[in-house]
Amino acid sequence: MTRQPTVLAVLLEDKSLQRYGSFRVAYEKAARSLDRERGGSAPSRAQFHRWLTGDLRGLPHPEHCRVLEHLLAGYSAAQLFRPCSDGIPAAAASTGPVPQVARGLLAHAGMADVAAVFASRSEFAASAELGGLFDGASCIRAAGLSLNLICQQVPDQQLRRLLRDGAQLTCLFLDPGGEAIKVREREEEHPPGYLASFTSLNIQVMSRLRERLPEDVRDRLRLAVYDETIRFNIVLVDDRACVVQPYLPKARGIDSPTLLIRRNGTRSGLYPIFEQVYDAMAERSRQI
Repeated sequence: MTRQPTVLAVLLEDKSLQRYGSFRVAYEKAARSLDRERGGSAPSRAQFHRWLTGDLRGLPHPEHCRVLEHLLAGYSAAQLFRPCSDGIPAAAASTGPVPQVARGLLAHAGMADVAAVFASRSEFAASAELGGLFDGASCIRAAGLSLNLICQQVPDQQLRRLLRDGAQLTCLFLDPGGEAIKVREREEEHPPGYLASFTSLNIQVMSRLRERLPEDVRDRLRLAVYDETIRFNIVLVDDRACVVQPYLPKARGIDSPTLLIRRNGTRSGLYPIFEQVYDAMAERSRQI
């Protein structure tokens, strides 16, 4: 079956960057403009071909997305890797002249670290490569209700490999025996114990994983519970990426929108805000 070219492919062709050699030069230049010291390596020729043809299971590594969004300003990574079946979507920013009155506002406007937005958790799970998000991570911190994103969607083998390679993984669960989870069950109109049973199961899964790790590795997997009104599911990956999923009134968690945030190196974005939220919850949590 022939795949449709991605929006990325059409935009690169419009800029005469559809050939790998030309693209690699432009990509590495964009990477250096974002980080003069580290820069960034272009994808392999085979990976570049998959980007153009849409032969992907999700979005590429966040660092690749960051460079592409800089190279093709106005387009999110989610837009770039969609099939180009209905024409090129409009860029987020207009290329026309900006009225003088608006310039002062636009000087301070932006995406505040937000790299992509998904209408639901299921859409995020279908579009994002979770393995790629965690690959090479040295510190993963997660807080939420049952933490299905980690406990059910990332294979145990990958988690063991990360921990054996030196990564620290901390999981904060909503206490299955606490009052806050009962409130959430009533809000989602579940029978008593419904969410608590899922959370207890995931705690058991992670506890069993920890028990099977070598003794000198077990301390790298930290499990804790907290008992307070749940507002967000937060996953922080090193100091570079963050996944945030709010809890909406009377809506199941899976129906909530998802933000993919990539830290921009300043204090003005959303990453440090949600890191502070996580840190406050961690301070009030109880180790298990």
